[in-house]
Amino acid sequence: MRNNGSAGAGAKIEVLLAIFEFPMLVEGYRKVIEGELDMEVEQIARSQEDLLAGLARSKADVIVAECLPFGAPGAGAFETIERIRAAAPGKRILALECRGGSEQFTMALKAGADGFLTREAEPTDLVAAVRSVTRGQTYVSPAIVTRMVNTYVLRNPDAPLEDAYATLTEREREVLLLAAVGHTNREIAKVFHLSEQTVHNYRANIMEKLGFHDRVELLKFAIRRGIISVADL
Repeated sequence: MRNNGSAGAGAKIEVLLAIFEFPMLVEGYRKVIEGELDMEVEQIARSQEDLLAGLARSKADVIVAECLPFGAPGAGAFETIERIRAAAPGKRILALECRGGSEQFTMALKAGADGFLTREAEPTDLVAAVRSVTRGQTYVSPAIVTRMVNTYVLRNPDAPLEDAYATLTEREREVLLLAAVGHTNREIAKVFHLSEQTVHNYRANIMEKLGFHDRVELLKFAIRRGIISVADL
C-alpha cells in the first residue's frame, strides 16, 4: 500500500513503535508504515527500558504505544502513556489496545494519548490514525465507536437519552456514592476488597459516562439525583 499522504514535500512522518510483547505485530506495523511514501519507522522500542532510553534521542512525530494489561508490573496502559507524555510532551501518542479490556480506551485518552487503535485495526486504520494525530486530531478506531454505541445506547434502549446514570453498573453506582462524599481510591478499595487500580478504573468510567471532570461535579450530580443528601456530607 503506497500513498502520497498529507506530509509536506520531502517531509516524512517519523514513527516510534513501542510494542513490547508481539514481535509479529511490530513487523506488520513497520511494513504498513514504511509502505507509505510520507512515513517511516524512526525507531523500535521492545521494552519499557528501550522506550524511555530512546525517547531522549528520538525525533519521532508519533509514538505507537502498546497498552499492556492492567496489573502487569510497571506496564499499565495509563502508566506507559503518562511516562511518555512526561518525558516527551510534544510528541503525539497513538495507543494500541492489548488483549481487550474496554476500560483501556478511556484510560489511555485520560492519560494523554492522542488516539486509540483496537487490535482489530486494519492497515488503513493505522495509516489514518498516524496522519490524524500528526495533524493534531484525536483518532478513535471505528470499532471503538461501535463498542460505545453498543454499551451506552443499545444495552439501555428504554433509558431516557438524558439519563446517563442508567448506564452505570451496580458497582459503578456504589463507587460513585463513596467517591462523591470524598472517599479516596484506597478507602473505596478496602470497602469492596478491590485493588486501588480497579477503583481508579471504575471512577474513570463513571466520569466518562456522566461527562464529568472532577469530584465537585460528581457531588452536585449525586445531590441532584437524591443519591446523597447534604446531611450525609
